[in-house]
Amino acid sequence: MKKAILSIAVFAISLISSTEVTAQEFSKLDVSPMDASAYPKNWRDADKLVKVVYSRPQLKGRSLEKLAPKDKVWRTGANEAAEITFYKDVTFGDKEVKAGTYTLFTIPTDGDWTVILSTHKNIWGSYFYKQDQDVVRVSGKVSKSEKSIEAFSIAFNGEENNATMHLGWANTIVSIPVKG
Repeated sequence: MKKAILSIAVFAISLISSTEVTAQEFSKLDVSPMDASAYPKNWRDADKLVKVVYSRPQLKGRSLEKLAPKDKVWRTGANEAAEITFYKDVTFGDKEVKAGTYTLFTIPTDGDWTVILSTHKNIWGSYFYKQDQDVVRVSGKVSKSEKSIEAFSIAFNGEENNATMHLGWANTIVSIPVKG
């Protein structure tokens, strides 16, 4: 009798457990998927200078100005505001920045863009941006891409501890030096 009760109890518990697992609902694939870019790029090199985690919106026939309006603070991507981590003290643009994690905002303009590092972290978009939380503002040099870049992208290139971060979207590339 004890074995029968024990068997029924084990069966009931396994039935409840399997129902909970299969009842879990997973989110659909985000249309602006999260991505990360780091320098040095080689995944085998653990001694990183910088890493950016951001979401990648796509143009889908829309203009860059519609998605990242001129003269307004932009989250530098989609969804949550992009976060940038410096693993050592750096010169970002022309400003000294301590190692740490910051939120990355930009202000698109007709000329060079303003690139902002903020202490306000884990925020959605730029809706809650506060200028008094800026660490630095630097100028990002704008150049034009020969090919249109459909999905917003961030990439690094450089040598040793001298890198350049490139933000690319549509036919616009914004470049900021990062030196360790």
